Amino acid sequence: MKSNDLSYSFSVDKSPEEVFSAIKDVRSWWSQGIEGKTGKVGDVFTYRHRDMHYSTQKLVEVEPDAKLVWLVTDARLTFTKNQREWEGTKITFEISRNGKKTDVRFTHVGLSPDHECFNACSEGWGFYVKDSLRKLITTGKGDPDTKANKRPAQEQHV
Repeated sequence: MKSNDLSYSFSVDKSPEEVFSAIKDVRSWWSQGIEGKTGKVGDVFTYRHRDMHYSTQKLVEVEPDAKLVWLVTDARLTFTKNQREWEGTKITFEISRNGKKTDVRFTHVGLSPDHECFNACSEGWGFYVKDSLRKLITTGKGDPDTKANKRPAQEQHV
């Protein structure tokens, strides 16, 4: 049975170790405003985007150079009727060697097309994962949210 969970994949010419290190560096690809720790099992961090999105993630699984799993323990998406749509969902990053390349698979488990935020969240995650994270991995510089670097008019809600 095929999953409807939001998922993106890409391949890079970097080692699994380099990819893993970049993913853990959440401030360099998602938001410089991340509060908390983001590296080992049990770490908890918070993401905020203006007054539209607040979420707390707990690292529940860390397999060095292979996998990271965040459990969303609290969420407020003010642009949806059910502001807690993300609560209880999991955000996973799976890393695997594929010949000379490394494959990265991002899945937001529990975020499916029947969620009100799916379209906006798909666009947001698409930018942060496929663009910002990929840039961080390949060039050493991502494009995270900063106070000086606001997203265009079509807000990124993730």
